[in-house]
Amino acid sequence: MSVTVETINARNQRNVELLLILLAVGITLLAWVSVDLGVRETVPAQLLTVGGGLLGLVLAFHLVLRWRAAYADPLLLPIATLLNGFGLVMIHRLDLAGGRTGVNSDAGRQLVWTGLSVVVAALVLILLRDHRWLRRRTFTAMAIGLVLLLLPLAPVVGTTIYGSRIWIRLGPLSFQPGEVAKLALTVFFAGYLVQVRDVLSLAGRKVMGFTFPRGRDLGPILIAWLVSLAVLVFERDLGSSLLFFGLFVGMLYIATERPSWIAIGLVLFAGGAYLAYRLFEHVQVRVDLWLDPFSASSLAQSDQLAKGIMGMAAGGLFGTGLGQGRPWLVAFANSDFIFASFGEELGLFGVVALLCLYALFVQRGMRTALGVRDGFGKLLAFGLAFSVALQVFVVIGGITRVIPLTGLTTPFMSLGGSSLLANWTLMAILLRISDQARRPVGDSPPEERQPGAGTTSPTEVVAMR
Repeated sequence: MSVTVETINARNQRNVELLLILLAVGITLLAWVSVDLGVRETVPAQLLTVGGGLLGLVLAFHLVLRWRAAYADPLLLPIATLLNGFGLVMIHRLDLAGGRTGVNSDAGRQLVWTGLSVVVAALVLILLRDHRWLRRRTFTAMAIGLVLLLLPLAPVVGTTIYGSRIWIRLGPLSFQPGEVAKLALTVFFAGYLVQVRDVLSLAGRKVMGFTFPRGRDLGPILIAWLVSLAVLVFERDLGSSLLFFGLFVGMLYIATERPSWIAIGLVLFAGGAYLAYRLFEHVQVRVDLWLDPFSASSLAQSDQLAKGIMGMAAGGLFGTGLGQGRPWLVAFANSDFIFASFGEELGLFGVVALLCLYALFVQRGMRTALGVRDGFGKLLAFGLAFSVALQVFVVIGGITRVIPLTGLTTPFMSLGGSSLLANWTLMAILLRISDQARRPVGDSPPEERQPGAGTTSPTEVVAMR
């Protein structure tokens, strides 16, 4: 059997991916050594364990890609590996500052969660052979997403931590179901908008150059607005509320190409924000801290933002060096404020490099959305990539006082198993879509050649404008 040019190119892409994975793990281990040399002036004894564990996990995932998604984007996995590795490095650095070592340290638990997340992502790639299968589960995804959003309000499993009721506790383990709800709701938005986009984009009345939708077509965005307000009110979760509503408005604009939806979304957001500020004390506190984090009244409530800003200022352009700063002085330095911790020890150049990694990850996701041949896949890939971009903006915007603090985690880097699990799963779905987007026409896997498998409706075949 002859070897086609496409097959050779696919192998070359996976070989490039392998080299980038080795580079990402090598950079992670070098940073790990730098931390220990800076703090304890010794080479870490657990270096081979950490390095071997991380390399083994990612190589196993790489082999799954060669087996199940040979044409998938070759940059997504190395980027996720490097971001995840840097997160482990900073969590380990903060462990050393707190005297925590071994398997009971935060870094040890984060490595375990990394292993579980990689395994789940690999299972998604193996079991989800065609992303269009998710379209047939549109309303099931909606139900799952809403249940996960409301689960923290349950009286038995739901629990309040630091003023926000966004966690569930099962024995010694706590989990944030909203992270997984983000994926389920993205699937629902993509499936729903593919079905109704013609009505939403064509019907309406023109006012001052903007084509506004009919009143009965405003239902979906009003429901999304009300649900996001409900999350803000009952769970006191400003970040998830903002992410949920922003994601829906962004996908709605991409589906319809009508700027009027952006205008309506901004008006609803402004109204909801003002209403929340007037009615809820915890929102007023966040706004006060945002406006003047160094005032006496703000410092009396929380000095987290002020210390984070001072830490980043101490880092300057080049940083204090890994292991040489004092990031532990900031509350939640290994989760909500892990980006500020990097700002202190890596400086402006270091955090710009991290932002470039996120930008490249999002760009590859958007490129996948442009390349895939069905409308549902386009919307789903865009929604997944945009959710990462929006979350990074909300997190870093809060740390740098562009917007009020929200409490979201930095994708792939922050301490927390639920966030890590959700983001690795997000990447696996993007890889599945990119495999079909980059696969030559007619070169489909055997399972897609069976009658009825991966069928596409006529509206799905037409690429979005």
